[in-house]
Amino acid sequence: MSSTQLFNSPELDEKDLKILKILSKNARAPFSEIAREVELSDVAVMKRVRKLEQLGVIKRYTIVVDPRKLGYRSVSITGIDVEPEYLFSVVDKLKTMPNVKFLAITSGDHSIMTIIWAKDSEEISKIHEELSKIRGVKRVCPAIVLDVIKEETL
Repeated sequence: MSSTQLFNSPELDEKDLKILKILSKNARAPFSEIAREVELSDVAVMKRVRKLEQLGVIKRYTIVVDPRKLGYRSVSITGIDVEPEYLFSVVDKLKTMPNVKFLAITSGDHSIMTIIWAKDSEEISKIHEELSKIRGVKRVCPAIVLDVIKEETL
C-alpha cells in the first residue's frame, strides 16, 4: 500500500506526504534540504508547506522531549472511566493539572485517556489517587511506561 492510499485527501499528493515526513522528523529542516529530497525547487517546497499550513494539515511546529531527561522518572498512560454526566467536568479538571501532558476523550475501553509525567513512583501514585477522587470518576487504570520502542508523529 502506498502512502497516498493511506490519505484520502485530494489536496495532497506524494510530494506533500514526503515533505510532511521530513518535517515530522525535523521541523527545522531548511526548505533547500527538503527541496533536494523531494526533487522540487525551494520556492515550490515553501508554497507547499504554506498550503499544508493553510489547510490545517500542519497544525503547529513543536519539539519532542524525553520526560526522563527532564527529571520525570515515571510516565503513565492512564485510562479513566467516568460517569457520563460528569465527563466534561472531569475533563475540565484534568486540563488544569500540570502533570497531565496528553488528554483525550475516547470511545474505547475508557472514557478518557491521559499521559501523565511524574518525578517518581510516589508522585505518580499520588496523582492517580487524586484522579480517583474527582467527582464522577469511577475507575483509574494506569499503565506505567517502562520503555518507548517507537515514537512517530506521521
